[in-house]
This record gives sequence, structure tokens and C-alpha cells, in this order.
Amino acid sequence: MPVSASLVSPVTLANAVANGVSVVTGGAVRLTGSGLGCPTWPRCTGGSFRETPALGLHGVIENYNRRLTVVLVLVAIVTVLAVFRSTRRDLRPLAVLSFLGIPAQALLGGVTVLTGLNPWLVAAHFLLSMVLVAVATTLWLRSREPGVGQPLLRPPLVMLATGIAAVTAAVLLVGTVVTGSGPHSGDPKAGRTGLDPQMVSQLHADLVFLLIGLTVAMLVALSATDSPQRVRRAARFLLIVELAQAVIGFVQYFTNLPIVLVLVHMAGAVLITAAAARLIWSLRGPASELPADAPAEAAAAR
Repeated sequence: MPVSASLVSPVTLANAVANGVSVVTGGAVRLTGSGLGCPTWPRCTGGSFRETPALGLHGVIENYNRRLTVVLVLVAIVTVLAVFRSTRRDLRPLAVLSFLGIPAQALLGGVTVLTGLNPWLVAAHFLLSMVLVAVATTLWLRSREPGVGQPLLRPPLVMLATGIAAVTAAVLLVGTVVTGSGPHSGDPKAGRTGLDPQMVSQLHADLVFLLIGLTVAMLVALSATDSPQRVRRAARFLLIVELAQAVIGFVQYFTNLPIVLVLVHMAGAVLITAAAARLIWSLRGPASELPADAPAEAAAAR
């Protein structure tokens, strides 16, 4: 039975939310020291998928987080089915990519457990989650419009937006190194990167300042030109999230990384990823969004 376009959008939204929530719950596992609550994978223990009383609360937390993956898989399957039964053929690659990312994430998570929470694999696990959040966000945003759309900005502004996305990725990457060098390893037995936490934290902060500066420059450039409101709103929202995330980051650093603030900071990373994906998505849109000099501008952007 065909699925209407009006149903595809809420389904893809649920998929995006589920991907974001999975990052936060995964962070809660690590921050409670439950990363090795189930000492093996794919089973929780050598002979069972269920946690045993001997594993205590850490085993319960880790195993229930694994079970949430089943929910994520179901939501992804429903998303793929809804997209493929709709007329939106342009959404199919994103839907498939969003689905395939889940087993890849599960396998990487399994290897992470089997290697005793190697900090570099933990970082890769988180970064893959960010990729899936960006894909799911783009899928949802695109589902709300008739199609991919056409270029809305001149090439220099497109390049600036692309630079913002690249620096956002660098901020997230170095942020994982900061975490891998700090105290929140996920388990008392887990190793650390061996890097100086203060040094990598300074690098992370420098990249955050660069990101905020580029986003401010983007907003100024958009205000000085006849740019579509969708791009302005996306850039404005990204700046707000960046500033809030920066404040949380500095507070958590100078208060010795309290668990609650670290978890909020992880949720902020999800929002920054989604906001950056929204900015890139906003660069193309319906012809009705084109400014007055659109014909020449769109042709130049192609």
C-alpha cells in the first residue's frame, strides 16, 4: 500500500530523534562507569544475553542500552519501508544509509567492548553516531519539501557553509580525544589516550572559537545580501547552539567535569551536528525561496 508524503515526515522525524537519544543513553552508560557492565559481546555474559545479578547495576545499565538498539533498528526499518512505499525516490539513499549505519554501529560497539573500551574506538563509535544523526536530520528535513531543490546561494557563501561543516566535524573529533584523555573512561579498567588533557582541551576550545567566528561571519554575509530566510534561520540556530555548548563546555571544564554537565554537553553535540546538517540542507531549496537575482545566481552556483 502506498504511503502518503504526509506520513513520511513524522516517521523520519522519529528516526532522527531515536538516533539522537541513542547518543545520550550511550553517554549515560559511559558516565556511570557501565561501559563494561556486560563484559563481552554480542552476549552480555559468555552464555547469556541477559545480565546476571553478579554484574550488578552496571550490567543492567549496559544491557538495557543494548536493547534500545532494537528499538532504533525497528524505527529505521519502518523509515525505510515508509520511504520506499512513497513517491519520494530522492529520499531512498538517505533512508538506506541511515538503516545500514545501525548494524555498523552495533559491530563497532561490540569491538569496542571486546577491546576493553579502547579510547580511540570509543571515539570512533561516537563519531559514527554523529554521522548517523546528520544523515537522519537531513532525511527528515528533506522529507518536508517536494525534493532536493536548487542552489540558493552564491558559491563563496556555499564554500563558507561547507567550511563551517568541516570545522564542526573537527570540533567533534577533537572533543572525542578530550574525552578519551580525561577521567570518564566508561570503566575503571579502561585505558586512556595518554595525551595531555589540558593540551587537547585547549585545541578543542580554539576550534570552537573558530567555529563561532565562521558562523558569525556567515550571518553577517547573509545579512548583507539578499539571502533566503531559510539559510539565515539555519545559521542563526547553529550559532545559538554553539554559544550554549561553549558555555556548558567551559563550565564543565572548570568544575572538574561533573557527570550531569558532561551528559548535557553530549546532548549539545547532537544538537550542533543536527544544526550543521540543517545549514547544509538549507543551501538548496524550492524556486520560491530564490532571491530576486536568482536566475543568474542559481546558474553560477551550479
